[in-house]
Amino acid sequence: MPPAIVEDVLQGIPPSLQWPVKICLYTTIACYVLSLATGNVSQVDRIWTFMPAIYTAYFALMPLWPKISPLPLFPYTPEDVLPGVADTYNPRALLMASLTVLWMFRLSYNTWRRGLFNLQDEDYRWAVLRQRIPAWLFHITNLTFIAAIQNVILFLLGIPTYIAAFQQPGQLSTSDYILASLALLDLAIEFTADNQQYSFQTYKHTGVIEKNEWLGANLNWTPADATRGFITRGLWAWSRHPNFLCEQTFWILITLFPIVAPEAPPLSVIPTSSITPLWPLTPALVLCTLFFSSTLFTESISLSKYPEGYRAYQQRVAMFVPFLTPVWGMLLDFQGKKKAIDDYLFGQTSAKTLALKEE
Repeated sequence: MPPAIVEDVLQGIPPSLQWPVKICLYTTIACYVLSLATGNVSQVDRIWTFMPAIYTAYFALMPLWPKISPLPLFPYTPEDVLPGVADTYNPRALLMASLTVLWMFRLSYNTWRRGLFNLQDEDYRWAVLRQRIPAWLFHITNLTFIAAIQNVILFLLGIPTYIAAFQQPGQLSTSDYILASLALLDLAIEFTADNQQYSFQTYKHTGVIEKNEWLGANLNWTPADATRGFITRGLWAWSRHPNFLCEQTFWILITLFPIVAPEAPPLSVIPTSSITPLWPLTPALVLCTLFFSSTLFTESISLSKYPEGYRAYQQRVAMFVPFLTPVWGMLLDFQGKKKAIDDYLFGQTSAKTLALKEE
């Protein structure tokens, strides 16, 4: 996109948002062009692990950046940004940026060990989507959702830190310490879920139980687990997607930092007076909507691969919230199905035997 057109797009955008919006525009264009050139639409997947950290770090470190960009796309803080924001480091924004960097390390490590940074790798769900919809519709989806909307979502994940930067607190509040502690716990649980999933997939494809140094990942997999085809043990016995649950929870916590802080979100960061007072919740709401839709699509694929088994898993274990899993268990017990399903999901029963028991 020519620089002149970019500058026209930036007209009317608050000075403190101009560089992030410019980066969002260029990454969207780059991802779309690369997807066309390579035939691989997973370009956004490869930058997902670090783009939120880049946006967050920009807002948290605005006093660090020069007033004028010395190089194309180099971060800068325009001169007309409020002096308190442009000249003073914000403890809340720095804390949020630190947590986001930890999130980036966790996700990048899990992405790397799964080989998903390989330029030839493409998320298996896109291949399934190609088969389910016409080619012209997939091209439109690639432009509008895969390249554009996903990059906008990555940009939105930095907005809570943007709001916090303008609150200008002199020190951290009680809510900051509570939310930070919950975020660290959430990352630890998500890391454990990642490790259990990786350990299971390694055993499923190799038949060898590799000693895993990570806490919570050394589960004694059995041939029945591999035959079943999907993980049902550890955290996955309580939630069908504990990693997705933690991912959403992390960004909900990040979104709450400036909202529950003693300092109200300043009016200067609100684009227009007509926007609902709930607009600071937008990053979390948009991400949760994306994950819910993505999870439904992912589960439809799992159901097509393991019709009897995964349907039993859906009946027994909650999609996200672990506290609902005992409730599903009680309902199945009332119907007289709990033992058969538990034997299959957590024992040595085959899917064929499960189907016979339910008849």
